[in-house]
Amino acid sequence: MRLLKETIKKVVFHYIKPPTQFISNTYSQAGEDAIVGFLLFDKKIKNITYLDIGTNHPDWGNNTYLFYLKGSRGVCVEADKSLIAEIKKMRPEDKVLNIGVNINSNEGSSDFYVFNDPALNTFDKNEAEYRQNKGTYNILYVEKVRLKTLEEIILENFATFPDFLSIDIENLDLAVLKTINFEKYRIPVICAETCVYSENHRRPKNPEIISYMTSKGYFVYADTYVNTIFVNESWFNKIN
Repeated sequence: MRLLKETIKKVVFHYIKPPTQFISNTYSQAGEDAIVGFLLFDKKIKNITYLDIGTNHPDWGNNTYLFYLKGSRGVCVEADKSLIAEIKKMRPEDKVLNIGVNINSNEGSSDFYVFNDPALNTFDKNEAEYRQNKGTYNILYVEKVRLKTLEEIILENFATFPDFLSIDIENLDLAVLKTINFEKYRIPVICAETCVYSENHRRPKNPEIISYMTSKGYFVYADTYVNTIFVNESWFNKIN
């Protein structure tokens, strides 16, 4: 059934012309890609580069697949090796890296906790144990995964820096954001998970991420309760 739905989406996307250049299809968890797409359309930007940290499934619950379908290309970073083949199959023109993001320059690899639901996978031991103790999901195994810093990933794969950075790495979003040299890498748009883990619809917000990003010259463009979309003020205020 899911395959049929995705096939229909692709046929509609490629062969039925929308009334405007902006296409409102969404593959994100809560419509984040449509919001970012509207922003980029409003800024008259068509093809973008993106860095997707924590890609997980390549074509649903994903913030960059919409842009891939529209012709943009980027880098997908996913630590779970079992998901790599599917990502490469669905997005053959993206660069796919089976690594984690280093938040401690002294580490070359780290334990990665793999759950029976891949959306819960994390490098955070305390978070993994907390989620398992909730009783619904279990850690299947722990494996060592190679790490690279965000700066290494950007330097090796982008001429300058990506236009759009999407981060969804289960309780480590803030830690990764704090490794970015925002003076050097003024990424225009960043989407990060800003809610605390919950197994129901009540997900308290983590105000630290919003406070930190505000201090770095970003403002909240939109919030979907689960994720927050931050925009660089100087980039936003520039008239194209």
